[in-house]
Amino acid sequence: MNNNSKDIVWVDFDSLENFMVDVFKGIGVPEEDARVCADVLITADKRGIDSHGIGRLKPIYYDRIKAGIQSPKTDMEIVKDGSTTAVIDGHNGMGQVIAKKSMALAIEKAKKMGLGMVAVRNSTHYGIAGYYVLMAIEAGMIGISGTNA
Repeated sequence: MNNNSKDIVWVDFDSLENFMVDVFKGIGVPEEDARVCADVLITADKRGIDSHGIGRLKPIYYDRIKAGIQSPKTDMEIVKDGSTTAVIDGHNGMGQVIAKKSMALAIEKAKKMGLGMVAVRNSTHYGIAGYYVLMAIEAGMIGISGTNA
């Protein structure tokens, strides 16, 4: 492909999000979860992190769900819960959904106790770590996010 403008296809973010939600729903991801996943991937592209954006839709999410490696439904479970900490089992559900709910739980604990830490096991790829850190920042807190998925 050369750099001629006729070779470039521009798609607005709203259309892109609708497309991604439809793809996710088409492989069994519930609509609310599909919207979370699409938002995380689009946010990656908006921030210039193309390696974790829409380019992952087919080779990571679509293919893994179709192969039975990843579950389209996220049935996360809190297996240990303390006043400042929790451990969550993601049961190989959608990593973005697990991470967003886990950070929300950490923020909730931190608001009550001054510190909140949540560890997750059996998760899958969750997009850009910065998405979840920004949740903490928007709540006036420090956030750290990492994964080995």
